[in-house]
Amino acid sequence: MKSYDPNSLPLPALHGFLLSAVGPRPIALASTINTDGIPNLAPFSFFNVFSANPPIMIFSPARRGTDNSNKHTYLNAKEIKEVVINIVNHEIVRKMVLSSANLPKGMSEFAMSGFTPVASDIVQPPRVKESPVQFECKITRIIELGDQPGSGNLIFAEVLRFHVNEEILMENGRIDPRKLDLVGRMGGNYYSRAFGDCLFEISRPNDDGIGMDQLPEDIKLSAVLTGNELAILANESVLPNETDINEYKLIELHPLFIKYEEDAKSLEMALHKQAGILIREGKVIDAWKTLLSFNN
Repeated sequence: MKSYDPNSLPLPALHGFLLSAVGPRPIALASTINTDGIPNLAPFSFFNVFSANPPIMIFSPARRGTDNSNKHTYLNAKEIKEVVINIVNHEIVRKMVLSSANLPKGMSEFAMSGFTPVASDIVQPPRVKESPVQFECKITRIIELGDQPGSGNLIFAEVLRFHVNEEILMENGRIDPRKLDLVGRMGGNYYSRAFGDCLFEISRPNDDGIGMDQLPEDIKLSAVLTGNELAILANESVLPNETDINEYKLIELHPLFIKYEEDAKSLEMALHKQAGILIREGKVIDAWKTLLSFNN
C-alpha cells in the first residue's frame, strides 16, 4: 500500500485523492439570496445531515483553489442567514451540473440551468421546483476552517420546513429510494446512481450474534468465503447442533463426502464453495451445517 503525506502533495493532487476516495457524496443544491434580493444556486458535495433533534444539515462552500476567493453561496449565507437545500436525483443531474458554472455576481444560475424558482414558505431563498425533496433552513452557525485555497466553510443549516414530492413516497408515507433515484458525487467527472441493482438492503446486526472473532479458525481463514460472507455467518446467534449437522451431512452433503473421501483438502474446499452458494441464497443455517460437517 502506498502512503502519502498530505502536506507534501500539491493541492490539486490532494483534492483529487480526497474526493475520489470519499464517495459517493450526497449533493446539496443550495439556494441562497443576498441583501439585494438576488438569488444564487450552486451544488455542494461536501454535505450531509448530522442531527435529527434539532434537524441539522451541514454543507461546505470551500474557498476556490485557483484564486482563494469565496463562493457567492458563502457570501450570501453571511448576509442572509437562510438557505434552501434541494436534493439532487438523476432526473435533474444535468441541470445541476449547469448550475455549478462560475457566473459573475448578479447572474442567475436558475436561468442558466433551467431550474424553476418557487417561493419558499418560511425563508427568503426560493426552492427548486424540480427537486424531489426541498429543505427550508435557517443558518445557525458558520465555521471557517482556514484562509487558504481549498479551505472549507462549514454552514450549519437547521431545517424549519421541508417538502417531499408525493410521487416518491411509499404507502407507509416513507421515501422510496427506488423512486427517489438519488445521485452521488465521486472524484473527477464521475457520479454514481442509487437505482436498480445498485440498491441493496442489510438488516441491523443481531446484538447476540457470535461475531467474527468467534468464528472457527478454519472458517475464518477460508480461501473461498469472502469477508461479507463471513460477516453473514458471524451474525447468527444460534448455531445448528450436532444432530442437525449429521442429518444434513448424510442427506444433503453425502455426494461430496463420497467424491472426496480420500482428499480432505479438496473436500474442505468443496464444502466452503457450497456454503458460499447457500449464503448467497439466504440459507445461512444450512451454510453453517455444511461448514461444520467437515470436522463432525
